[in-house]
This record gives sequence, structure tokens and C-alpha cells, in this order.
Amino acid sequence: GRRGGGWDWRRGVPGRVAYGCVGGLVWGGAAVGIGVVLPGGTAVWLGGVMAARHHLSLSVLLVLVVAAAIVGDSVGYEVGKIFGPRLLASRPLHKHQSKVAGAQRFLRERGGGAVFLGRFTAFLRAVIPGLAGASQMPYRKFLLFNAIGAAIWGSGAVLLGYFAGNSYARVEKTLGRGTAVFTAVLVLGVLGAVLVARHRRGGTADDQVWVTAAQVRAVVLRFAA
Repeated sequence: GRRGGGWDWRRGVPGRVAYGCVGGLVWGGAAVGIGVVLPGGTAVWLGGVMAARHHLSLSVLLVLVVAAAIVGDSVGYEVGKIFGPRLLASRPLHKHQSKVAGAQRFLRERGGGAVFLGRFTAFLRAVIPGLAGASQMPYRKFLLFNAIGAAIWGSGAVLLGYFAGNSYARVEKTLGRGTAVFTAVLVLGVLGAVLVARHRRGGTADDQVWVTAAQVRAVVLRFAA
């Protein structure tokens, strides 16, 4: 809704819609492969910011993200198990054949460890579940490593957003809303330029959400000190 005469996006988005968007992006990241093109990690981080602003429940968001990650990856595993090579020939993955080949090698070499580590990279997070199913990895083994990775990644991304949101609130309280907004825009503008540069070197914006959240929190705390 409106706050202080201006539109506050964190309060303007209904809670159920926000939960649905975050959960849907996390679930669909591996279940239907949208994680290749849509940044689920960024949505989780923004959900954490909304929780810091008391628009979402932190505990509900944590449970939702971890559960959606586990269930979505399990669906992706079954899709890979059923469709196998046809999955690799699908349009979303056709443009990333070299990355897919690298993910397959990574999975062959690391096994369950690849399922766990893949959770922390946007592209691998989207394709590893399907590749694990296609390679006939035992589901119990997949589920174990997937659940551990989902719990650490999900809670970590939510909490990074939560801490970043709290840092913004601290600046707003200390210096006033106008200064806080200016500071946040300035910081995000600089970090945005850094992310674009990293993306051009071969990464993805979603891969950098961990670094970005930590940097935002560190910088805004300096202004609030």
C-alpha cells in the first residue's frame, strides 16, 4: 500500500502473491527448467527483504523455500528419468550444450556431491536434477544430497535478503527515508554495474546474489554507523 504518500512495493504486493511467486520460481527452477532463464535465487533474496520489512513471515518463507526446492528438484529428477535424452534436446537446453556437457561431467565425477554443490550455481541448480534422473542415480541418494543443499541454500538466500532489508531499515531510521532511498539506489547502481561486468565474463546475475546481498548489507551499515 501507500506509506508516507509514496508507493512502497514491499507492502504493495499481497503476501499470498509474494509467497506464490517465490515458491513458484523456486519449484519451477528445476521442475520445468525455468531456472535456466528466470533467477529463482534473486526472488528468494527479495522475499527475505520483504520479511525484514514485516510483509512476509520469515519462518513461513524459510519453510516454503526449502520445501519448494526439494519438491521441485524431485520433479525435475523424475522428468529426467522418464524423458532422458529428449530432455537434453529440448529448446531451453539446446542453446547451452557446452554447459550441459560440463554439468554431465561434473555429475559423473562427483555423484551426490554434484547434486549438493550444484544447488549454489544458477545453471546447475536448473539442470542437475534432470541429469541425475537421466543418469539413473538412485533416488534416495539424490534426495539426501538435494535436501541438504536445499536447506543450506534456501535458508542462506532468505537470511541474506532479510539482513540486507534490516540494514536498509536501520539507515532509514537513522538518516531519514529520503537519504535511505538515495543510499540504496546508489549502492544498488554500483553493484548492478559490477554484476553486469561479471555476467559478461560468463556468470549469471543469479549466481552473484550471495555476494551482492553481503555487499549491500556491508555498505548500508557504514552509512548507518
